[in-house]
Amino acid sequence: MPFRIFYCFLWLVLCSNALTVYFASYSIRTVVVTTVAWLLLLQVAYFASVLFLIWRSSCASRSGQRAEHFGHCKEVGYQPPNYDEVRNESSDVPQLNKMLAISLLLP
Repeated sequence: MPFRIFYCFLWLVLCSNALTVYFASYSIRTVVVTTVAWLLLLQVAYFASVLFLIWRSSCASRSGQRAEHFGHCKEVGYQPPNYDEVRNESSDVPQLNKMLAISLLLP
């Protein structure tokens, strides 16, 4: 949901909630408390939906890359390279990847 639509929806819900609570209880304090509670609840829901969309898009891109990579390996018939090892150009002795520890920290 785009932010502009969310913003309009947020104000619509908050105003209707405030009017409903005021006409039900005739208490300004109750109106403020329930409006702030609804505001926080809607913001948490929006944040959770954004996180869900990010997670879903990352899962879809990862599965697409895996399927593409798997299909490519099947067609050509070779083993994919091992990226955990870095070969020294002067010798064929595998060396440990020095960037491995840093790359584990990155998302």
